[in-house]
Amino acid sequence: MEQLKEMLESNYPNIDFDNETQLMSSGVLDSLAVVAIIAEIENMFDISVTMEYIQPMYFESVETMWEMIEELS
Repeated sequence: MEQLKEMLESNYPNIDFDNETQLMSSGVLDSLAVVAIIAEIENMFDISVTMEYIQPMYFESVETMWEMIEELS
């Protein structure tokens, strides 16, 4: 999970990924950011994020993104 967090913090330095738990529902991340994050996750972890995972609930926090990665690995 640390590798994911480092990537997110590098790409989005103004977001507090340690404490933010509503990245999508509060509008911190928009759909374009999610598309970019998906591309990074796919490359970094050598997985394919399928359509069923392209939903806001999987991008609310670092933890929810990590859970998705673990399910897809």
